[in-house]
Amino acid sequence: MDSGFQDSRPRALSVSELNHQARHLLEASFMQVWVEGELSGFSRPSSGHWYFSLKDRKCQIRCAMFRGFNQRVKEVPKEGEQVRIRGKVTLYENRGDFQIIVEHIEPAGLGALQQAFEELKRKLQQEGLFDTARKKPLPTTPRHIGVITSPTGAAIHDILTVLARRCPAIPVTLYPTAVQGKAATADIVRAIDRATRHGVADVLVIGRGGGSLEDLWCFNEEAVARAIAACPLPTVSAVGHEVDVTIADFVADLRAPTPSAAAEKISPDQQDWLRQLRERELRLAGAASRALKRMETRLEHLSARLRDPRRELMEKAQRMDELDLRLGKAMKQRLERDKVRAGHLGQRLRMQSPAKRLEESKKSISQLSERLSRVAGQAIAQRQERLEHLAQTLHVVSPLATLGRGYAIVQQENGEIVRHAGDLQPGDKITARVASGHLEANVTSINSDSQ
Repeated sequence: MDSGFQDSRPRALSVSELNHQARHLLEASFMQVWVEGELSGFSRPSSGHWYFSLKDRKCQIRCAMFRGFNQRVKEVPKEGEQVRIRGKVTLYENRGDFQIIVEHIEPAGLGALQQAFEELKRKLQQEGLFDTARKKPLPTTPRHIGVITSPTGAAIHDILTVLARRCPAIPVTLYPTAVQGKAATADIVRAIDRATRHGVADVLVIGRGGGSLEDLWCFNEEAVARAIAACPLPTVSAVGHEVDVTIADFVADLRAPTPSAAAEKISPDQQDWLRQLRERELRLAGAASRALKRMETRLEHLSARLRDPRRELMEKAQRMDELDLRLGKAMKQRLERDKVRAGHLGQRLRMQSPAKRLEESKKSISQLSERLSRVAGQAIAQRQERLEHLAQTLHVVSPLATLGRGYAIVQQENGEIVRHAGDLQPGDKITARVASGHLEANVTSINSDSQ
């Protein structure tokens, strides 16, 4: 029945709405938790699921572990045991029960696997495999990404999804491997070696999705740790969820909490690139605009200084006419001067005619020739007379003249002239030259006259 008044009370939520909102609030606030307590009220219905509570001295919380997760537990927990669970906090809406959906359960305290984990961690740490100094830097923009994981797991899907969103241009090569079970350790080591020898990737992502400590144990094996440490490529460990920690995380060059986070860390964001490109485009456009304005201002300034070429041509034409007139006048004056000079030179040439000078030179040559003949005759006569006088004088002193008077020139056999009798010995051959001919004789005796 409508009373005509509006209801001013706040709207009331239904129970379903309240439980639904409470569930979403819990799941958003507690992504994943580890809880330790005493196991109580354990039940195993025919569905295969496990239901129990965890309690301490003050409180308790209901837990559900579905068959897909509890099948991986090696030993069924017992009533009253202290256990550690990992799971997601939620609300069972039908009853409004606050509960945990359990994904992993293990005995509380340090179990065998945990002990093995700590021992290997301590050993490798002492060897320096965790040192920051040996970790290789990741490329800022990878050219090629290698992924070592299961081809059917969620990890490869998450990685490819993130890369497709952030930077789809980077190629990805999957090196498939088992990531759980006894064969996984050797398989992962072979995949690392295969990726290294392949030589196309410049960064490797090694990992898988979440799971129990047993599920992730292959990433705690020493062989895998040493293969990662020896890998020449930069490596990223992306094993399990954020709360999961493995030996591979310590040895790798970078640890990512999840496979999706690994893809985020190693890939540039194309949106950032686009944003930077837009910013640089705006800066370039602004710089170009400012440069254009500067050029326009300079053009205006130069245009103001630029004279009209037609005016310049007119001035040049006027200057050429002026020079042409000056040239014609100068040439006329020069021609007049040359005519006057040519007249003077002609008059001087006529006065100094070459024919006249040639006639005078012929007369002078004739006179000089006569004088030369006369002087030469006199000089020859004088020299003939002197020559005759010298010849007579020479004849007087000549040995031939002496020979003509009956004397002889005596020479030894070697041609030397004999001047003293003592120069010869009896038996020597001599030659005596007379006025006509010569005589050959042998010396028989020598009579040396003394003065």
